[in-house]
Amino acid sequence: MLPNGWMNLRARTLAGALTLAAAAALLPMPQAMAQSAPQIGLPDLTGLVEQVGPAVVNIRTLERVRSSRAQLPPGTDDDMQEFFRRFFGQPAPGTPRQGPRPNRPDNDEAQPRGVGSGFILSADGFVMTNAHVVEGADEVLVTLPDKREFKARVVGTPDRRTDVAVLKIEASGLPFVRIGDATKLKVGEWVMAIGSPFGLDNTVTAGIISAKARDTGDYLPLIQTDVAINPGNSGGPLINLRGEVIGINSQIYSRSGGFMGISFAIPIDEAVRVADQLRSSGRVTRGRIGVQIDQVTKDVAESIGLGKPQGALVRSVESGSPAERAGVEAGDIIVRLEGRTIDRASDLPRLVGSTKPGSRVTLTVFRRGATRDLQVQVAEIEPERAQRRAAGPAQPESRPLASAAAQSLGIGVVDLTDAQKRELKLKGGVRVETVAEPAARADLREGDVIVSVGNTEVANVREFDAAITKIDRSKPVPLLLRRGELATYLVIRPQR
Repeated sequence: MLPNGWMNLRARTLAGALTLAAAAALLPMPQAMAQSAPQIGLPDLTGLVEQVGPAVVNIRTLERVRSSRAQLPPGTDDDMQEFFRRFFGQPAPGTPRQGPRPNRPDNDEAQPRGVGSGFILSADGFVMTNAHVVEGADEVLVTLPDKREFKARVVGTPDRRTDVAVLKIEASGLPFVRIGDATKLKVGEWVMAIGSPFGLDNTVTAGIISAKARDTGDYLPLIQTDVAINPGNSGGPLINLRGEVIGINSQIYSRSGGFMGISFAIPIDEAVRVADQLRSSGRVTRGRIGVQIDQVTKDVAESIGLGKPQGALVRSVESGSPAERAGVEAGDIIVRLEGRTIDRASDLPRLVGSTKPGSRVTLTVFRRGATRDLQVQVAEIEPERAQRRAAGPAQPESRPLASAAAQSLGIGVVDLTDAQKRELKLKGGVRVETVAEPAARADLREGDVIVSVGNTEVANVREFDAAITKIDRSKPVPLLLRRGELATYLVIRPQR
């Protein structure tokens, strides 16, 4: 029981509040306030559940246990196994590694592997889910809300980059969902999810849109919600109040392993584009131009005359790539593609990826204080491969040189050798040999190669010194440099 003092204080506070409320009720409400007061109420989702629920399915995956494969102990929770595989990339803690059971053939009976959700796209049995739900499965079983169960065929190759997969079951006259427009979503809008968390079929949870266009993937601006999503919800639909699917529940953010109020869904328009390609050709094709990019910071944008931080900073250009053939250079900032503004670096791979390979597009780049248009023929993206390790330039034999102007910034440089220019594929530049304040504070490092000061390209120490002498060293000094195979900007703030 709570202390009497606390209860009495609460009672007195409540009594005072009731007195004030009664007095306020006698006062007339201003007309403007009465007209503008929003009518807020919780939505009734019962009709949506009845409308969409019959088209939401449970997905179970099976795998053939072989003699060389570790087996799960009896009673292991399949849903938790799916959870740990999805979010931690490893078996659940405490799962022992066991040897093969004696006197059993290599191809044993199918064993449960994981669970997930999905939804029916069309009456003839096409089902959408997450790629991670069916990845690596030997068999996929789809169970409808009316308890009918079908063995499903995975259509084409599930797309790991967007985490989208399409299944086909042999049935007709099935209930199916209506597809909505994810681009019209508003933050704060009510949404609902239906799925099979922990194998509990047709579980309904609800919440609101917390944010849009979260950068958590290379090709997808994900929808963030506070809808409760747990293991087994993966692949299920996110539904608006019109009963339309506007996303596929795919990920959660969690420090504890359980739902913490942050979940993510794949926008349905992106998922449908992938599904259409899988159904028509069995695989997903994307465009590429062959650049490695980074964000443009506020300091860099202001110091080089770009204005606001926007676009994608080109850190390196792949040899023989469409970008190199078009004349894109490391240090360029790509600000538009076919007239569409690149607000963030993550916008570029999405726009290029959605461009049909073989198409010619116009890239607008910002280079040394001015913009220029380049024509690029988009190629098809290659399978993921390991990036080459960036190799630094060989150590020069010359001694560092530094003019008085360069010394004031804490920089000592030397000319590049011909061998270094060939290795870095540069026409010129100067190599940093010594670093002191304030350059050290800006993270300039020995071995960096400076290729421009402000918007002035420098080919050697003489041009570097001339460029440093001309700039106003009382203001931030932007440097474009190469670090290994990557280009980046640094802004040095002179000491005062």
